[in-house]
Amino acid sequence: MIVIYHNPRCRKSRETLEILETKKADYKVIKYLDVPLSAEKLSKIIKILKIKPDELIRKNEKIWKENFKDLDFSDEELIEVMAKYPQLIERPIVINGDKAVIGRPPQRILDIL
Repeated sequence: MIVIYHNPRCRKSRETLEILETKKADYKVIKYLDVPLSAEKLSKIIKILKIKPDELIRKNEKIWKENFKDLDFSDEELIEVMAKYPQLIERPIVINGDKAVIGRPPQRILDIL
């Protein structure tokens, strides 16, 4: 089953969900702002995405700019920051088995369907 980590207020996230619906994919929606991800879960997602933790951070968010922008973090510390402030997580994240992408642009998910 495909999993989408979704923020309903995000246009790209809604567009990605629409692609899944159009393709009649079997998927599960996780609203990660309502049910925050643990650091352990984020670590697993990052590993599946095959990226570094800083590539999953929305660096234009006000919280990042005001509190973290000029600080130096280890990968583990960045994951802890995202776990504590889930609005910093890039979205949407779509996982299909052992493959995952960040749906920016939304059509990127077609590579893993």
